[in-house]
This record gives sequence, C-alpha cells and structure tokens, in this order.
Amino acid sequence: MVDKNAKISLIPLGGLGEVGKNMTVIKYEENMIVIDAGLMFPEDEMLGVDMVIPDYTYLLENKEQVKAIILTHGHEDHIGALPYVLKDLDVPVYGTKLTLGLLEGKLKEHHVTATLNVVKPRDILKIEPFKVEFIKVSHSIADAVAVAVHTPLGIILHTGDFKIDMTPIDGEPVDFHKFAALGERGVLLMMSDSTNVERLGYTQSERSVGETFDETFRQAKGRIILASFASNVHRVQQAIWAAAKYNRKVAVIGRSMVNVVNVASELGYLKIPKNTLIEIDEVDQVPGNRVVILTTGSQGEPMSGLTRMAMGDHRQIHIVPGDTIIISAVPIPGNEKSVARSIDHLFKLGADVIYESIAGIHVSGHASQEELKLMINIVKPKFFVPVHGEYRMLYKHAKLAEQMGIPAENIFIGENGQVIDFTKKKGQLAGKVQAGRVLVDGLGVGDVGNVVLKDRKQLSQDGIVIITLTVDKASGTVAAGPDLVSRGFVYVKESEKLMEDARRKILSVIEKYDQEKIKDWSNLKSSIRDTLGKYLYEKTKRKPMIIPIISEM
Repeated sequence: MVDKNAKISLIPLGGLGEVGKNMTVIKYEENMIVIDAGLMFPEDEMLGVDMVIPDYTYLLENKEQVKAIILTHGHEDHIGALPYVLKDLDVPVYGTKLTLGLLEGKLKEHHVTATLNVVKPRDILKIEPFKVEFIKVSHSIADAVAVAVHTPLGIILHTGDFKIDMTPIDGEPVDFHKFAALGERGVLLMMSDSTNVERLGYTQSERSVGETFDETFRQAKGRIILASFASNVHRVQQAIWAAAKYNRKVAVIGRSMVNVVNVASELGYLKIPKNTLIEIDEVDQVPGNRVVILTTGSQGEPMSGLTRMAMGDHRQIHIVPGDTIIISAVPIPGNEKSVARSIDHLFKLGADVIYESIAGIHVSGHASQEELKLMINIVKPKFFVPVHGEYRMLYKHAKLAEQMGIPAENIFIGENGQVIDFTKKKGQLAGKVQAGRVLVDGLGVGDVGNVVLKDRKQLSQDGIVIITLTVDKASGTVAAGPDLVSRGFVYVKESEKLMEDARRKILSVIEKYDQEKIKDWSNLKSSIRDTLGKYLYEKTKRKPMIIPIISEM
C-alpha cells in the first residue's frame, strides 16, 4: 500500500537550459536512479578548458541512496562524464551493447573499473523499488533507447534522444507498440527531447543521406574524404556500403573514428565487406578513384584529421586538386567559424567540398515538431517536462505540449538543480539542490573556476608584465632591478621607451619605500601594481596582468 503522502522527485543535474551534459535523477523515498551522465564541450570564453561535466555533488552527498546509472545511448553528451562519476560512485551501470562498448573504452583510458550490465530493448530490470524498461528508438547512433521507470506512484518515461525514422538503417523502427501500451496503462510523467522543437514538420530519414552518398560517390573522379561524427555508426555504415558498391577501398583516420569503427564492427553493428578496409599507410598505393577516407573533424576541431588536412599539416594525407571532401554534419553552435575556415582552406587546396548548407549530406538525429506531437499523442502523459535543450527550446516544447491538450499547470520547465515533486494528482517545484558546471582541464577536475577563467581571459586579451627586483634584507633597499618582462603585452624591442618609462615609475614607488625602510613587501607589490597599471593603461589603453616578484638577499 502506497502512502497517500508519497511523492516521486525529479532532479535534473544537467541538460536543462543547455545542450549537453545530460543527467537526471529520479528519487523515491531513500532510493535514486540516475539517467545518463554526459559532458558538453567548452564555450569560447572557457579558455583552455577541455570539457564540462555536471556538478554531481548531490549524488556524492547521497551516495548510499544511488542504486544504478541507466544509459539511453552512447553519445558523449550522455556518457562522457561517467569516467569521472564512476571514480566516486561505485554503482552498477546499465546500457545497450554498443553504448557500453563505447563506454568501456573510455573507462579503460581513465583506469576506471565499473560494473557494466548489457540490456536490450524490451528488457525489464528490477531495481527496488523501481522497475526499469528499455524501449527501442531511432537516433543518430545505433542502440538508442527510451527508458520507462515504473515507480510505486506511476510510470515515468524518459524518451532519451530520438526521432521517428520509418526506414532506419538497422531495420528496427521505433517501438510504437510499447509506447502505445504504456500510454494505455497511464504515464504519470514524460520527459521528452527538445533539441529540434524549433523545426517544423518531420526529420528526414537517415537513408536520405545514403542516397546522397551514392550519388556523390558515383560522380567523384578522385579520392573521397568524408568527415562525420564518429559515433554516427549508421552514417559510417552507409559510407562503407557506397564505397564497396563503387569498388573503393576505405581507410579510417582519427582516434575516435578508429575506436568507434573497431568497437561497432566487433559488436556486429557495422557490417564491413571483406577486403574493403585498408590501413592509412596503404592509401598511396591505391589509385585515387578507388579510395575513401573516413575521418574526424566535421566540427573544425583544431587537432582533428580534416582540420589538419585543410591546414596542410597532416602527417599522412595531403589534399590535392580533384579530391572530394564531404562534411556530413551541421556545425554545433559556436563551431561555425572554425568549420567555415576549414572549408575555405580545402577549396584553396583545390578540393571539391560538399557540406550541409549546399547539399542534403546531413540529417538530424532528433525529432522535429510533428514527431514530438506524435510522441505526446501516443503516450498521453499526465505531467510533462521538456528536457535536453536551451531555455527557448524547453519553452517552445512546453507550449507544444499545451497545444496537445496537457494542462499548463501539469507542464514544468525546470532548470538544473530544481527539484520537481510529483504525487499521483499534482506536481510542484520543491526547492533546489547543488548543480552546475565542473570544468575539466587536463587532469584537473573542478580546479578551474571563475577566477582562473577571468585571469585567462585577461592574459589572452592584454598579456602579462612581470617585474623582478632584489632587496637587501638587512637594509630594506633595492640591490638589483627592477627588470621588466613582457609576454603578450607589447614587443619589447619596439617599445623600449615605454618599458624604460615604466621602469622609472616603478623606481619612484620603490624610492618612497626605501626612504621609509619598510620591509613589508606586500604593500610595495600592491603599490607597484597600481602605479604601473594606471601608467600602462594611460599609454596603451590595455590592462595587462602585472606580477611583481621581490626576492631577498
């Protein structure tokens, strides 16, 4: 018998008000399960930061309550934070075969061990007091699932990332029957992917890209170099099929692309015709019109294969006139300039570049408006929470749900850390838990914060000036210096007068302190910083970071 005051809590720790680092907690009494644990890539102002993961302090504070981590699919924005989370949380992880295959490689890189449990669509797990059911959906990666969590108060459905592809590459369409069956039973709450809510109509089938590949491969006279998201196994599969059809050999470049091809082929998600794959070292031994190169770099990443080719500094592949370059992806917001720069360089090198804005070479993996409406109609949830999107996307998805007949008071636009409590009859916002962004820089996790980013921004904009001087400890007088070193501020050889005048300003400050025989050098450093900062700004309108270094002898 369920207590009439019982409630189920939904606690998003990532993925709301942003695209990426998806992480959601479902809590009933003293029991929690976590759905996904992803990363997002740094914004432009996050200088030097490698990635951003959710702040999972709340899970660490309640680690004895966390029963399992459930994964919807293997994209980085859903599994990328797990090497960090699983260092601190010893809980079982459940996901489909390809999802865990990709995760396993990441965990090995980080020397993390974890209990990984393979599930398949229509499996039902008992994780008391929950039952967790997996439902087949289509997405831009194989083995994607939605998750239905059966709780004592009702069913909570998380769609994961999805689209409704009626002609999927793997021949396994969305499990409409299961979604409809859940709708008939009654779904208490549905969380649904909001990424493409701004797009009218339906998202095209992945097969349409295969048709474009076929046409492009048929017409290409020289080498074909195709850049795509490594994780889009279905797109890689279509490229391999097209290559085999036109008697081309396929070489794979880029660490993530090589890894995904290896994992997906080992697990049976990628069918590679015999004698199709060749090593990259063998490319020059095959005529250009018999070669396809699969690579990373569809987002203009500086160290990726395609970007290095475009800049002419790839160790093995050099672009030549007659090459056909296919960029089979849309730039993620913020990457547009770097992608455009790569395309420009490729054209300059004489290549024929085919990219999304001028050809049907990419389709999204996310549902557009009509598919989102269809999912709401099939499931008919009592409560609705849009997830996976920036605020405007969540807002538009909420309005869409309202148009579909869900009462406005039953729709909740949340934010990371916001607790939303549900009973069988009503939902309400119920306080907040700690949530936010943890910045990962090299081996440092969370040691880069706003202060460090502010310093990096100042250094990137105006540079640094270092002042060194030596003080006689006994007398408190200057024994040597001051010497000035400039990095990223001015070119010293062309600014000798400015630097000499700056040195005099520092000496004038020091002389006052010498006369007073003051030995508290913290005051002296502060005075040097203030005086020199005002002078340099007056002369250059720049504010370099100023670091005085005083040593004693």
